[in-house]
Amino acid sequence: MTKLLLRLFVKNYENSEDMAVRASVGKLAGATGIVCNIILFLGKLAAGLLAGSVAIIADAVNNLSDASSSVVTLLGFRLAQQPADEAHPYGHARYEYLSGLMVAVLILVIGVELVKSSVGKIIHPEAIDFSMITVGILVASVLVKLWMSLFFGTLGKRISSLTLQATSVDSRNDVVSTVAVLAGCVAGYFLHVNIDGYVGLLVAVFILYSGVNIVKETISPLLGEQADEELVGKIKALVLSCEEVLNVHDLLIHDYGPGRCFASIHAEVSARIDPMEVHDILDDIECEAMKKLNVHLVIHYDPVLPDDAEWTEMSNMMGEIIKEVAPEVTMHCFRMVGGAKQKNLVFDLMVPYDSEKTNQGLKKEIDAQLAARNKKYGTIIRFDGKE
Repeated sequence: MTKLLLRLFVKNYENSEDMAVRASVGKLAGATGIVCNIILFLGKLAAGLLAGSVAIIADAVNNLSDASSSVVTLLGFRLAQQPADEAHPYGHARYEYLSGLMVAVLILVIGVELVKSSVGKIIHPEAIDFSMITVGILVASVLVKLWMSLFFGTLGKRISSLTLQATSVDSRNDVVSTVAVLAGCVAGYFLHVNIDGYVGLLVAVFILYSGVNIVKETISPLLGEQADEELVGKIKALVLSCEEVLNVHDLLIHDYGPGRCFASIHAEVSARIDPMEVHDILDDIECEAMKKLNVHLVIHYDPVLPDDAEWTEMSNMMGEIIKEVAPEVTMHCFRMVGGAKQKNLVFDLMVPYDSEKTNQGLKKEIDAQLAARNKKYGTIIRFDGKE
């Protein structure tokens, strides 16, 4: 069914890297969610009114909130398509993240309201009119929501959409909540125990739990989360595939929304190569990054002297010292400055955020180790990562 819908409504649907295709897939998901959730809302509302069950009505209202969420998702994908302009030079792709956040807020609001109504039902319980029609509608709802969860999950993975993947999880939670409502109705009918309000409260908790998780997932990229390890690996591999590049470091990736990824990286190249030639080499790599990875990459040129005996000796020695002092710390941008009387070793250290060492403490230990080896060099260290 998923592939059929893609064939009918999305041109060139197999090219998921294309931003136009991505937007079309998102719009298809939003429209499908609106139609399915409205149908489910009407069916469950009818069943809930016939049975006099607040739990079933609560579940119906949840589907209405899901329909509203699909509207927001549809608008989010449409707005994210807008090109970059003078006021927003990095584009509008983060609208997709904002739409996911709005979905989460809607879910939380509905969850709070359902808690209120369920508590009222617990305090003032009412008899439930159980029927096979009610059971049939709820079972059908479970089957539809199972399909929707798979549908959104498949599309979310296809276009790497956090919003659609969150919607898939939400649909899966709806399956669990509807099964809980159905179990409550059956238990109430056969055991003559009215647990409708308690089951409604359980449904509300599921809705709130889903909303909180989606809030966390959508806020994270808006705040600036750690880059995807796969993308990090691809960028490094691409730059290092050039034989003139000896090493890379200081990779920074900025996510401005799906398809709007900007990155910078330092590339170590022999200082013996003509700078104009190096510029052309790095420029070609930047173009390849855009073509193959859809990443706007800027490469900083770090000249090194791997064939200089003193440079090589001190670079290797500092690597050994740092490994002894703090194995979790890495060194880059190593160079030597100064004259015959005094030379300084200048380098950067990447200190993990969870390191127990302080920056000042690291420098003291490194200087002490250097002095212990009878090397009269000063050190100028710039610390990255932990402050």
